[in-house]
Amino acid sequence: MKYAVLDFETTGNQSSDEIIQAGLAIIDHDLTISQVYRSYVNPGIPIPPFITGLTGITEEDVKDAPGLDEVMMEMVPLLDDAVLVGHNVAFDFNYLQSALDKTGYLPFSGRILDTMDFLKIFFPSLSTYQLGMVSQEFNVQHDRPHQADSDALATALIFLKCLDEIEQLPLLTLQRLSDLFDNEDSDLAWFFDAMLQEKQQKELGVNPDGFTYYRQFALQVDDWMDIEPARDHMLVNPLKDVSYEQFMEQVREQLQLKLPEYEEREAQTMMLDQVMQAFAEDKHLLIEAGTGTGKSLGYLLPAIYHSVKQDEKVMISTHTINLQEQLRERDLPLLTEVVPFPFKAAIFKGRQHYLCLRKFEHKINRRDFTTPKEEVMTAAQMIVWLAQTETGDDEELNLGNRGGDFWETVASESDSCLGRSCPWFRKCFYHRAKHEAGVADVVITNHSKLFTDIQAGHQLLPGYDRLVIDEAHHLEDVAGKHLGLQLKYFTVIHTLTRLFKDSKTGQLPSLHFMLQQTGAEAAMKWMTVIDEMYPSLIEVKENWDKLSELLFALIPERSDAAPGDPGQFVTRLLPDKKPKAWDALTTLENSIYITLGDILRKGERMVAEIREEQDDYGAESLITDISGLLKDLTNERETLRFFMKLEDENTVYWLEANGNYRNRSLQIFAVPIDVSAQLKAYFFDKKKSVVMTSATLTVDKSFQYVIEQLGLQEAANTDRLMTAMLPSPFNYREQALVLIPRDFPSVKGSVGDNYFIQTLVRSLADTAIATKGRMLVLFTSYRMLRQVYDPLKELLSDEGIIVIGQGMDSGSRTKLTRRFQGQQASVLLGTSSFWEGVDIPGEALTSLAIVRLPFQPPNHPLVEAKSERLQREKKNPFMKLSVPQAVIRFKQGFGRLVRSSADRGIVVVYDTRILESYYGKYFLYSLPGPKMEHMTLSQMVPRISEWLNDDEES
Repeated sequence: MKYAVLDFETTGNQSSDEIIQAGLAIIDHDLTISQVYRSYVNPGIPIPPFITGLTGITEEDVKDAPGLDEVMMEMVPLLDDAVLVGHNVAFDFNYLQSALDKTGYLPFSGRILDTMDFLKIFFPSLSTYQLGMVSQEFNVQHDRPHQADSDALATALIFLKCLDEIEQLPLLTLQRLSDLFDNEDSDLAWFFDAMLQEKQQKELGVNPDGFTYYRQFALQVDDWMDIEPARDHMLVNPLKDVSYEQFMEQVREQLQLKLPEYEEREAQTMMLDQVMQAFAEDKHLLIEAGTGTGKSLGYLLPAIYHSVKQDEKVMISTHTINLQEQLRERDLPLLTEVVPFPFKAAIFKGRQHYLCLRKFEHKINRRDFTTPKEEVMTAAQMIVWLAQTETGDDEELNLGNRGGDFWETVASESDSCLGRSCPWFRKCFYHRAKHEAGVADVVITNHSKLFTDIQAGHQLLPGYDRLVIDEAHHLEDVAGKHLGLQLKYFTVIHTLTRLFKDSKTGQLPSLHFMLQQTGAEAAMKWMTVIDEMYPSLIEVKENWDKLSELLFALIPERSDAAPGDPGQFVTRLLPDKKPKAWDALTTLENSIYITLGDILRKGERMVAEIREEQDDYGAESLITDISGLLKDLTNERETLRFFMKLEDENTVYWLEANGNYRNRSLQIFAVPIDVSAQLKAYFFDKKKSVVMTSATLTVDKSFQYVIEQLGLQEAANTDRLMTAMLPSPFNYREQALVLIPRDFPSVKGSVGDNYFIQTLVRSLADTAIATKGRMLVLFTSYRMLRQVYDPLKELLSDEGIIVIGQGMDSGSRTKLTRRFQGQQASVLLGTSSFWEGVDIPGEALTSLAIVRLPFQPPNHPLVEAKSERLQREKKNPFMKLSVPQAVIRFKQGFGRLVRSSADRGIVVVYDTRILESYYGKYFLYSLPGPKMEHMTLSQMVPRISEWLNDDEES
């Protein structure tokens, strides 16, 4: 096969736009790149400035370039009998057809392949498919992104990488892929068929070693039963006569050998000792450790020492999956090399993160796809991934937008698990993770799983007496979510439609069909039961739609809501002040409750009867899924009933929805106002030692706020609580400058008036020019971010500085952060999720602007309910709740700036309340000692330039 890899640069992305540069790389039959064709094209119209900004192609470049006729005359012979390849090929293909048409050639009628599809399928774990990023990842030279010849060549090299990857795949995987695309009339189906034939001729059906072949799948994993504890072969405990000091001495020696630049940090040594002391004395510990402390090692080393020495498991919990992954990929491999004996650390996440192989097999074999085009791609990704993954964890997959729905149907869940009778049991990813946690010394899980385990009567996690909670400032929040209830509109809809969508789709119709095939006598009776359930399920769905609409109607539309603002519409419901129409709503809910009760009784009885009589695996698998869905319905029915009763004084009830999706985005919440008593009962009274750490636990250098929120007061009174604030390893006086423009206009509410916005935009633009972009701007409201985005973009476009806005530019937080890091000069505007967890070390971030102090909206139902409770206790909710919460968030935001001892940067705080109000000092005192200066707005930019120049001169 000959491939022609095409790329065009154009004056825009509308069909009416003109081509300004063409690039074509030819891959010959022997898979070498035989030539690269390149030419500018004179478009006959001016090139828009933003295209010049993006591509670097100027009017000057195309002034004397050949016209389209001449370029097509040179390109057409090269396309002859070639397969056309492109990165996001539809774009270039449309321009090609239009150019052929304009210049009098016949349209291109050959095969077309897209490298985006290939990357998705053969590299399912790549975090991005953007050409520049993929080139970096594959070490492919790509000197001039957004220039056609460089793009075409990079795409050709990436395409060859994909062909190489296909070569490495087991034959069985290729057969699976070929089967999957078989019914599709597409060039991809043709390609897989050709590849399969070629491979079969070469290998005569041999599957390479290094894979496990089972039930027609090629897997990377073998049976998990064979995994043993780390020191099974050792007769004596390696720490039998070794003190903690001796152990640390050995570790330090190894660390110095492994990392010559490793230096003992005072803060880390303090942390190691504090954690060890808490374990040794059975005490709890609150420890604030800022960025750069090395806190992961600060708790992992004592945890390993204690668990191995005492033969007692230590549980470690993080808030984010990101941190869990960082421990897996960075810290644990290092520790495996420096700890002088074998130990085992296991990562154990919530069950829905693991693939259920039985469901996946079932889905693929029955081609049970709701949106075939997208789902076939996702299935193909996962077939290849099975030959690569050792964990079956969805975080390894880049599933794209629609892939999440697919995952939900194949994720592991307790209600549909066949356990030991599942043919996949020995290969099962969830049971592997659970078994590994069982034999591990240290288990790393997350806050959510800690609470799910409590609710499941401690059936999920292995038993533990010692717990380390990292990112502990989130514990209270997660506890509320898990110890309360929440239900989404779509959760109920998904359960109902998975049971029955129409007479052909859904688990009940599948069972109906299967019973029909058996012809057994009892089958007739069960088929009748299923037929009777259909109308009831439709009735429940209709009533749930009506109820959601009525609940949505209770939410007053907010005037300042904006698309992309996730919490736009929120309404609290008060038990003693029920809305006027509440009776009509409870009548609807009652009808749902009764109909569901009837469905559940019939369904459960039928499932139990079929179970007794059928022993066929296909039926058992279906029955298990149906039984799981019935359990889900039971829970949803009870959650809805609890919510609609509105009767618990200690619970906050509220509704949330999004203006674009209206009642389809409805969520109902019922959360305990105060979780401190439950946290105390579950953790601080029961466990021997709980260590809580985070960069932000103190307010005004005191732990009191956290002690009260988490239920640690009694531990503090009885001397069971240790606290420690660690000194920062960074020299903040040298590394960070905080500037406050004292004459900056103030603002009321979440919307700025014209004068405020104009002043802000001008100042942000001047600051960004002085720092050459590399600036993160943190907002507390989307509305204000939107007000700033366009005018700022306009002001900075002439300076070549790009503005990226959360919710304005598409992409997740990670994608936007990556774009920001990849651009030489850019400004990133973010709201709530950017205040923490975003890590941009080094040059990419030089300045941070904080537009408003991050107070939570006082009208959020949970904040409101907590404030009312404090008022009843004669305490000041603003000082007891709002200020501490905002200070912790402010410290998180500030922490984005200095991520290493080499970082230097500037923070501008535009909110003058930090100087003028009586509570402003709490914000400033809580920072780790940067240089602080206030001045007039006009003095600010000269001061920034001077401070940055000092750095360059020193």
